Amino acid sequence: MNVHSLPSEIAATKISSLPEFETPHPSALCVIKRTLDIIGALIGLFFLILLFIPLAIAIKLDSPGPILYRQVRYGLQGRPIIIRKFRSMVRNADDLKADIPNESKGLIFKNQNDPRVTHVGQFLRKTSLDEFPQFWNVLIGEMSLVGTRPPTHDEVVQYSSYHWRRLNVKPGLTGEWQVNGRSAIKDFEEVVNMDLHYQLRWTPTYDLAIIWKTVTVLLTKRAGAY
Repeated sequence: MNVHSLPSEIAATKISSLPEFETPHPSALCVIKRTLDIIGALIGLFFLILLFIPLAIAIKLDSPGPILYRQVRYGLQGRPIIIRKFRSMVRNADDLKADIPNESKGLIFKNQNDPRVTHVGQFLRKTSLDEFPQFWNVLIGEMSLVGTRPPTHDEVVQYSSYHWRRLNVKPGLTGEWQVNGRSAIKDFEEVVNMDLHYQLRWTPTYDLAIIWKTVTVLLTKRAGAY
């Protein structure tokens, strides 16, 4: 990847040395999975267009700051990508992170009652509407509907070779972790095990099962996943 062709914010967070990745997982090369991603992304972006203005107004009225939050994450085989979410936290949330206790173990950050989350942000997270702008990443092929959670820079710089294996698939909007008790899982090693379990079990049919379970979780609020 040519660093000079990347936006400056991606180039600045380019990992200096990546592990030697094997051939990408078969899911990253599957035409059926890619077709499902395109169809799902187009449906998601249609709803994003319908919801954008009312959500943007709600975010602006609730808290000063931008409507969308941008962040560099790491995708297939450690390639940096920019993801966008509807902003669910206060404007200076990243600066305040050091003052918030981490309730998780390992290389993930979680706080059940994070004071940085706005009132509208609580609703966005509970319904996963904050994730809808990432359907664009799915459409252009940087992400998939189903995969691993895309990690941040401060996470991947601490990865072991074992942890890097979770990035042998495209990052996903949903996945094993999200539909199997996301709020209850607070150990990073367990998250990694679930990501690798997905790689072992993957088929296009299994993706459809996870998508269906995701919809069920969202509609019934089971497992506290969102």
